[in-house]
Amino acid sequence: MTVTRGDVDADMGSGSGSGSGVESGKRPEDEPGAGVMTAFGRQLKLLRLRAGLDRTEFGKRVGYAAQSVASFEQGRRIPQPEFIDKADAVLEAGGLLLALKEEVARAQYPPFFRDMARLEAKAVGLCVYGLYAIPGLLQTADYARAGFELERPLLDEGDIEQGVAARLARQEIYDRRPAPLLSFIVDESVLRRPIGGWPTLYGQLEQMLSIGSKRNVEVQVMPLNREDHAALGGPFTLIDTAQGQRLAYAEVQGDSRLYTGRAMVRELEARYGIIRSQALTPRESSEFIEKLLGEK
Repeated sequence: MTVTRGDVDADMGSGSGSGSGVESGKRPEDEPGAGVMTAFGRQLKLLRLRAGLDRTEFGKRVGYAAQSVASFEQGRRIPQPEFIDKADAVLEAGGLLLALKEEVARAQYPPFFRDMARLEAKAVGLCVYGLYAIPGLLQTADYARAGFELERPLLDEGDIEQGVAARLARQEIYDRRPAPLLSFIVDESVLRRPIGGWPTLYGQLEQMLSIGSKRNVEVQVMPLNREDHAALGGPFTLIDTAQGQRLAYAEVQGDSRLYTGRAMVRELEARYGIIRSQALTPRESSEFIEKLLGEK
């Protein structure tokens, strides 16, 4: 991830920048999560052997196949949070496995998205603009899977399922209390693009209606017949933190930027405010989506 740092850096616990305030290149957290998974796998194997259990017996106790246990121990698969909870209890690990739970969870995301995933999970508010595809927080499993299947170079089945699980895990944000305030603006073209086929798209539209009915969520559609459009430069997200900061995140072609400087954040704030006024209202948007569903 490329991070554009600004004058809020002191509040974030990082050094303040100078000049253009842009940091480029790889950072430690941009490296694949192999190190975390290797450490977790070794710890898991040591604890299992200490308990005198082979993989088959241990798998039965935690509800996983021996093959899955082997994959976890060898760092080839990322375990679900439920597995970590059960393994720690069955092996009487005293929290040794639970201590790695947050880092293991971060490892399930692509390197460029890990910082954003951490911020998103703790945000008190998000403003999300989707231009090319339905935003991840609104996606169904089928729609997400179809997107991963379209990736080039091709992903193997294990990576696809891991990606789907990670994307759906982000939607736990809807169950948080106090509930964060969430705003989505989605371009009409996205709602008409049948990624995964028409049944998948219709299921996706129904989910958008369901999520949009939540009291803390607003979903708006930017119609194609608007002559004015303030954000043709690409999708982005505004993030409100519990510390009262507003950050911005943008991503394209596997490259991402997290903006903390006030100037750039204010620019994206202005764009979002304008397209919010240009888009259909939440009620009009729901009626528009219902109309699209009626066309099937």
